[in-house]
Amino acid sequence: MAILLFFFFLLFDISRAIPVLDFSKLNGHERAKTLAHIANACEDWGFFHLVNHGIAKDLLERVKKVSTDFYKLEREENFKNSKVMKLLNETGDKKLENVDWEDIITLTDVNVNEWPSQTPGFKETFKEFRYELKKLAEKILEVLDENLGLPKGYIKKAFDGEEGENNAFFGTKVSHYPPCPNPKRVIGLRPHTDAGGLILLFQDDEVGGLQVWKDGEWIDVEPLKNTIVISIGDQIEVISNGRYKSAWHRVLSTTDSNRRSVASYYNPSHKATIAPAPQLMKETNEEWNQAYPKFVFGDYMSVYYQQKFHPKEPRFQAVSAI
Repeated sequence: MAILLFFFFLLFDISRAIPVLDFSKLNGHERAKTLAHIANACEDWGFFHLVNHGIAKDLLERVKKVSTDFYKLEREENFKNSKVMKLLNETGDKKLENVDWEDIITLTDVNVNEWPSQTPGFKETFKEFRYELKKLAEKILEVLDENLGLPKGYIKKAFDGEEGENNAFFGTKVSHYPPCPNPKRVIGLRPHTDAGGLILLFQDDEVGGLQVWKDGEWIDVEPLKNTIVISIGDQIEVISNGRYKSAWHRVLSTTDSNRRSVASYYNPSHKATIAPAPQLMKETNEEWNQAYPKFVFGDYMSVYYQQKFHPKEPRFQAVSAI
């Protein structure tokens, strides 16, 4: 991994690349420095690569294999007859709007019986992977608690809501972005911020396309083997009272590669009430407090489904009126 990071820094302008952070250093004498780096990444980017995150390489390799096998066995032919493919073939040179060049399924604890069944090892591998990712997500949330000066477990408790422990929602989206005959006419995934809490992305090792909007330009999230990309969602922006920001991001389509993407999200329960942490509201003025209202997460999602690809600020305003 050290050699990979060395070449990464040689190839790319570090000032214009999302941070690469070593999670294992939280356990040593560099803990304070690493906490500061994570805080800066959450404040300045809302995105960062995480290396030495504790998920076994063997498991990551199995996830890659079953994801690729799954698409070839169960999805590739269907995509050829998808709505977006038909639109691309039937609309001449017109740029497509309100569609994405993406094949996607969602895995949750509730729909296990609907998980892919034809691909050998898929269910077993993803059950194990989701278990490890959820543990990692809760460790990261505790780091965010510490950096924000909140009691340990504050964000998790907020996400669980009043129903009790372990009610936060954890889902996984397995996506593929197949080769596109005309990338200028359709994007892989339109620009948006993530609605929920903490997103853990296991992206393709080789095929790029993910970009983050920062300082007026799109910055590539370069593939870096076996890292987990962390994205701050809208709900952590609210709880942090704006100290941490969810970032606009998008996925470009490409002509010659099939990009794999496995994004897991640790979200509040739909019944959870989300609001800025009182400890952080004291540091800001009344006008800023009003920018992040208190709301039920399920209500926010109702607004988000209608406004996902629009600026996030009107969503906060809309949910405050519910």
